[in-house]
Amino acid sequence: MFRTRALLATLAVAAVLAGCSTGGSSGGGQAVDGTASNDGRCQASGADFAIGKQGSADLLEQARKASGSQTARILKPRDVVTLEYRSERLNLNVDEQGVVTRVNCG
Repeated sequence: MFRTRALLATLAVAAVLAGCSTGGSSGGGQAVDGTASNDGRCQASGADFAIGKQGSADLLEQARKASGSQTARILKPRDVVTLEYRSERLNLNVDEQGVVTRVNCG
């Protein structure tokens, strides 16, 4: 009984410590695609090239990578959104025709 509890406690501690570890990389602070690492935070100015283009999944992914964001979405004129601000998310706002009119983080 004591051995079982000791083993379970050891496994629990190992699991907690594994969750705290970082992957570590030899990239020298640079992201794989060559953009500066910014901890996944959005920098909307990197995606300004999308303004005036037709919103699409490909454009969204290019803009997400260029901004350094972890996530991205396209917002249409009447989409319902919450007021939460997420520093790692890029928003591409499109007009009725699906053309990007604004790029922002949140």
